[in-house]
Amino acid sequence: MKPSTLLTTYASTALAATIPSANRIPTSYESAVLGRRILALTPLATLSTIFPSNGPISRRENRPADVAGMPHGLMEYIADCDDSDSGNPTILAITVETSFLNAAAGSNMSVSVNWAPPHPPAKRIQNRRSWWDFVFRHGEDVESEVANPSTYSAAALPRFSLLGYVERIEGGDENKELAKCFVKSHPDARYWLPGNRIHESHFVRLVVKEVYWIGGFGDRAYIGWIPVEEWNKVSREEWEAVKLPGEKKGWKEWSFDL
Repeated sequence: MKPSTLLTTYASTALAATIPSANRIPTSYESAVLGRRILALTPLATLSTIFPSNGPISRRENRPADVAGMPHGLMEYIADCDDSDSGNPTILAITVETSFLNAAAGSNMSVSVNWAPPHPPAKRIQNRRSWWDFVFRHGEDVESEVANPSTYSAAALPRFSLLGYVERIEGGDENKELAKCFVKSHPDARYWLPGNRIHESHFVRLVVKEVYWIGGFGDRAYIGWIPVEEWNKVSREEWEAVKLPGEKKGWKEWSFDL
């Protein structure tokens, strides 16, 4: 048998062995349930806005003129404190922050959230050795990775982007329960709650209009748009009833179970 034929045959066999035959890809609604749990458990997100293409630039902002129309993304605190329980993230907006200056100038916003497991996997993806490992890498290097499961593959884990617009929460600045909820996720945020002496701030929500979801690898997870009606419909009881990969010790990185 020619070397090229042998390599192709082995690659096909090894790849087939890594894909569970009984695997069922979750539906968009099941993915929405998982996403709502991630939103409830994840305190950080990337907020993305667009720099305005016109209008005056304040001396305090000192924004370069050539960034007009460009996207801008930064980490920000978020919390799941919406009274309506519809999956609209709550954000403590600092008025002078670039993201909220852009929003005030008319920009829409996307909030991107990644799931980071609190525990490392007990079994890594590398313990299913592929044709690439056998042909191009030394066996001892692969075994070393398997023996050290302290990390995980971020590409195998769920993440999503919520797209919409920023809306000020009326009465939120005086809402003690809202502040209590937000500070529960972010204890240090008590120093810049509305009315503080450092920065002007107020509570806003991202009104979600679209949801884009990547559940992990496409052979075992849903990838695509989640209807916003499904996202809004998920109840607390539903997202509290599921577990995400890595919430408990001893999980297998290569498996994905609802």
